Amino acid sequence: MSSGSATGLIARRAQAPQRSMFLRMLLRAAVLRRGRAAAALLAMVVAAAATTAMLNLYVDVQTKLHTEFRNYGANVVVVAKDGQPLPSDALQKIESALDGRGMAVPFAYVVARTLDGQPVVVSGTDLEQARKLNSWWSVTAWPSGVQDALLGMRAAALVAPQGQGFDLSFNGRTIHLNPAGTLRTGSAEDSRIYLSRTEFESWTGVQPSTVEIVASGTPEEVNATLQKLALALPDAEVRPIRQIMEGEARVFGKTQSTLLVSALLIILTAALCVLSTLMGWVFDRRRDFAIMKALGASERLIGGFFVTEAAVLGAVGALFGFGIGVAIAAWIGRVNFHAPVVPRFAVLPEVLFGSIAVALIAAILPMFLLRRVQPATILRGE
Repeated sequence: MSSGSATGLIARRAQAPQRSMFLRMLLRAAVLRRGRAAAALLAMVVAAAATTAMLNLYVDVQTKLHTEFRNYGANVVVVAKDGQPLPSDALQKIESALDGRGMAVPFAYVVARTLDGQPVVVSGTDLEQARKLNSWWSVTAWPSGVQDALLGMRAAALVAPQGQGFDLSFNGRTIHLNPAGTLRTGSAEDSRIYLSRTEFESWTGVQPSTVEIVASGTPEEVNATLQKLALALPDAEVRPIRQIMEGEARVFGKTQSTLLVSALLIILTAALCVLSTLMGWVFDRRRDFAIMKALGASERLIGGFFVTEAAVLGAVGALFGFGIGVAIAAWIGRVNFHAPVVPRFAVLPEVLFGSIAVALIAAILPMFLLRRVQPATILRGE
């Protein structure tokens, strides 16, 4: 055996008892001071659980809120200028700009007249797509047959008060329609009559002049889509529906700030609890540390021992807290959204390193006090 190998073997054997003693000291500290250790561990578990729940909810809540807001209809509208119809390829350009991240439904409008000359707004659209777009509409029945129409409540009172069939004329052409159901929104839709786009164009020859769009994504992504649409359709007016977009942005902002502030407060509380516990450890064990120094233990060894205690505390708390946090997030999702929150295991490293960092930060002040321990003073009982 070479002299270098022999020296390395001797060094490893010399370090083995030190590592064993180090581990026994850690275990002894946890066992003899179970109360303090349990309090600090509980604080770390609570902080890790809260952080895990917040991070899981933050991603899932955004997705679920996007879905909820999409149920309120379009958030972008494209309108032809000067009352002209949109270009024939407008819908294709819109769908290209959306790139699969939304839905676009065209609408055409005319002012028709009843047999006694009363004006009424008639719209032609893809009724199935309109049903998906405006799932919040209160509709008694959607049209399913030829010449069936969906009547707004005020329009129904005008053209078919008894639910009977009726005739409408536009530019000298007459169509006979049957009311399939009534619509109530509390807005302009209540004064309109909706037909299938095929029947509408066959009767009037008028092409769509408006496209209502549901653009998915964050408020920033929706604004980016608006810019794409404006570039794709320079001859049309592209505008957001402010009530939907501003409400969505406001809810997202409040949700984000609430989750982050809540997590920060819980983490600070846990850090204070850990700080208090570690300060107590230093006070309770100052005699042990004094003896270690008197026997020749270096500042580095004692500091490493203390830092290891704090890091182990943070790591164990993170692992237990992560499992609890995932369960809490799932429970909140089921209670509030009636849908499970998918566990995000990708946040485990963040929670783990964050918990260890909090524990180490809380250990800074106790370590400073530990360095000031004077063996002679402590051992004399002063």
